[in-house]
Amino acid sequence: MREPEWLVRNRANWDERVPLHVASTEMYDQTRLRAGTAQLGAITAAVLGPVAGQTILHLQCHFGMDTLILAQHGAQVTGVDFSAPAIAEAKNLADALGLQDKALFVLSDVYQTPSLAALPQAGFDRVFVSWGALCWLPDMAGWARIIAYFLKPGGWLALAEAHPAAYVFDSRTKTPDGMPGWFMPYLARAPMIEDREDDYADSKARLTATRTHEWLHPLSDILTGLISAGLRIDQFHEHDVIPWPMFDTLLPTGDGLYRWPDRPWLPLAFSLRASKPA
Repeated sequence: MREPEWLVRNRANWDERVPLHVASTEMYDQTRLRAGTAQLGAITAAVLGPVAGQTILHLQCHFGMDTLILAQHGAQVTGVDFSAPAIAEAKNLADALGLQDKALFVLSDVYQTPSLAALPQAGFDRVFVSWGALCWLPDMAGWARIIAYFLKPGGWLALAEAHPAAYVFDSRTKTPDGMPGWFMPYLARAPMIEDREDDYADSKARLTATRTHEWLHPLSDILTGLISAGLRIDQFHEHDVIPWPMFDTLLPTGDGLYRWPDRPWLPLAFSLRASKPA
């Protein structure tokens, strides 16, 4: 079966980003990970809960930094990503850290994961998804069914993500007072097809696989998708901070997060737990 254009385009774009991100000493600094002292951010850690002894499926894991942090904290983790270079780098990093027995990395598009023999149905205590992941997927209802498929009864999805209300805006356009301007309609649900040479982790890099397809998913689509898949929303939080400078007007808080310079104009991130009833 021929792959859809969005998947082919987005994968080519992310394949090209991998070496840039592996080399990054800012967005993807590996110093603490390699020293064995890395921690997940406060929002992510809170929604995941204690991970020691837990089996975790990390979807859209990129080249595995957060996956390996979970392994260092005692979890048995499986990371999945659609980029072959990302999975190759993740395996190399796991080997370098001596975590190959605690962290398995599998190449797959999210929507194809149920067909993988390496991933057992209803086999995980947690499914983990975080930061800039959902905008690359077209179908939240289908995504939610995959979450439910892999969770053990009593297990939960731990999701930490940029708030869709914030995705409406972008710093490439400005209001008269210098605030981010309009970018994507909140309720349009159509893909935003872009051609961009820049990479968020390396300002000097120029990509050649520039065309991407991205989606703004309203909260209603995410929550309804999870509920329709048979999951229960146990926690939902909106946050006025986010772990990267989503807009150039945001200011660092000093603990790896960024917030509005004056007032919390709109939420920048959200987190939730959605559990599979026991």
